Amino acid sequence: MPARIAGIARRFGAAILDQFYPPICLHCEAAIADADALCAKCFGQLRPITAPLCPRLGIPFEVALGPDTVSAEAIADPPPFDRSRSAVLYNEVARKLVGRLKYGDRPELARFCARLMAAAGHEFWESGPVLVPVPLHRFRQFERRYNQSTELARALAKITGLQVDPLLVSRVKRTKQQVGLTADQRRRNVAGAFAARADTLGRLNGRGVVIVDDVITTGSTVKVVTRALKEAGVGQIDVISFARVPIGQGLS
Repeated sequence: MPARIAGIARRFGAAILDQFYPPICLHCEAAIADADALCAKCFGQLRPITAPLCPRLGIPFEVALGPDTVSAEAIADPPPFDRSRSAVLYNEVARKLVGRLKYGDRPELARFCARLMAAAGHEFWESGPVLVPVPLHRFRQFERRYNQSTELARALAKITGLQVDPLLVSRVKRTKQQVGLTADQRRRNVAGAFAARADTLGRLNGRGVVIVDDVITTGSTVKVVTRALKEAGVGQIDVISFARVPIGQGLS
């Protein structure tokens, strides 16, 4: 009964709030029916990443090449993680959403992004992995007030019922912003930047890990995080992000 009363109170409060602050589109700010969503026009501009795709990197294929066919990128530079999935391609709408989440003090945007991420990573959840957000350096997190990857992981945990461990990996080196750097500069920038806890295997208790990030460009950051976890003895490691920059496209 108390839970039912609390639910009624939340719905009543939300209805009152909507009268004074109507929900608006997260991208264009047009009025919409539900909070934490996009209008139909903006949602239609997102480019979801769906099959057929590379089973290792999650890169979309133009045509189906068979379930075991990996991309040329995965063959040329095999990733240290097992699988990577992203919800959408990084285009103008995705860029604005990520920018507001990351720099605009809008952590509530993580709820919308996580809904799409949960669907994109549906293959990962059944085994019960631990969600591990890519950590920020403590000084940068103080500047931004929160870590956008942690917000995404927590929103994803509410949908999937999985555990989040934001302390499993730490950023031990303050790096430059990755925006505007070449692929080689990105690799050198994050080299040695992360370390897993000494008690990592005890905290996981036999479970695998899904690394959570906002955008994957070259994959340099999640690769370094993966290697830190591998050095700590972790076996199964997958990666999930909201957006992925198309191969050959820079992130400015």
